[in-house]
Amino acid sequence: MVDRVVCILGAVSFSQGPEFIQQYTQRLGGHLDEARRQLEQFSKMARELGMSLDGLIEHSARGADPVSAKFGEVVVSTRERVESLAAAEQALRDASLWDRPFVFLRHLDWQIAEGTWQAYKPAVPTTFEGLTYGGVGLVIALGLYWGISGLTCSGVARWRRKREMARAEAEAASLDAPPPSRDETDGTGGPAV
Repeated sequence: MVDRVVCILGAVSFSQGPEFIQQYTQRLGGHLDEARRQLEQFSKMARELGMSLDGLIEHSARGADPVSAKFGEVVVSTRERVESLAAAEQALRDASLWDRPFVFLRHLDWQIAEGTWQAYKPAVPTTFEGLTYGGVGLVIALGLYWGISGLTCSGVARWRRKREMARAEAEAASLDAPPPSRDETDGTGGPAV
């Protein structure tokens, strides 16, 4: 009975990995869309001023006004964010079933992960990926259960054997009476008279 519960817990736990990554990917896409929208606004502003985005950044950096310089930094930061998020999203979409958790960890954005975790709703995935990870979780949980059970049972059995052997040796020692000494015999092997 316990082994079945452990198997179910392992399968359900492992199947949540792909579900979390899927919800994280959706949230990542939302952040990417918003960053692209902001970058497009900066590009539109640059076009209206008759320059490229790089020109706008360069012009802002050269300005003596600290507000202009800060604006240029914001534009650069937004462009870098778009590139980073786009690379992460593409890598997650292109990753294979077995590579996806490692790609997820490599491109993890803690802010997005925290937001995903706060809004996370466990689900029973019916995708091939979810079922595969659930099966892996089942096998790992069952292996851990058998391993721990085996170690515990063999340890208890070893302890019982040692205890029984010690008890048997103690009983044997108490049953063995020392032979009488020669001084207490009459020479014929009997007790002295």
